[in-house]
Amino acid sequence: MTDGWGDFREYLLAAATGVLERFPEESRPEIYALSFRVWRVDDDKRRPYVAIGYNTESQYAAERRREDPDEARWNYACWLLDGFEMLGNCPEDPAGSALYVEEVRRLGLWFDGDEDAAELDAARELLGRHFADACVRLARDLHDSGRIEKVLGRPLPVVVFDMYCPGWEVEATRAANPPELIEEFLAWQWAAEEEA
Repeated sequence: MTDGWGDFREYLLAAATGVLERFPEESRPEIYALSFRVWRVDDDKRRPYVAIGYNTESQYAAERRREDPDEARWNYACWLLDGFEMLGNCPEDPAGSALYVEEVRRLGLWFDGDEDAAELDAARELLGRHFADACVRLARDLHDSGRIEKVLGRPLPVVVFDMYCPGWEVEATRAANPPELIEEFLAWQWAAEEEA
């Protein structure tokens, strides 16, 4: 571990690359999108993690409905969500946990729970934003470094989402990807908004 700003970011990039490299060889040709599912251990904003996964053409085919085939393709509720590696402040990632806590303490974002209700709400909000930004930045770093293409053989969109923040996935996914990779995703989102 080294000191200095950026350690958690550098760690996430290296660790996420390792996650991609451990995706099963037999699944790789079928993967059409990566998923970054943001969550928290025990719903504690101090314990965020991102589960790095993917969706496959087979999963899409199993979930596809004639009346709305794009729903199954782009709605994470229809995707593979379980069994993926997690990075962040969670028991499955002790190295990431230490670096995350070090970073948020250094930035003055950590809280112990002794604060009054208004301070606690503000602290939770800042921690949530910090980790969400780190996940979006991680996706950009994976794209910019060419690691997704190198490991999986082609560029793939990264859909970033948090099930507690419906709608945020559009903003996050747009920020996380080159525009040409998410044209289909955005077209489905816009069509869904028009129908609503």
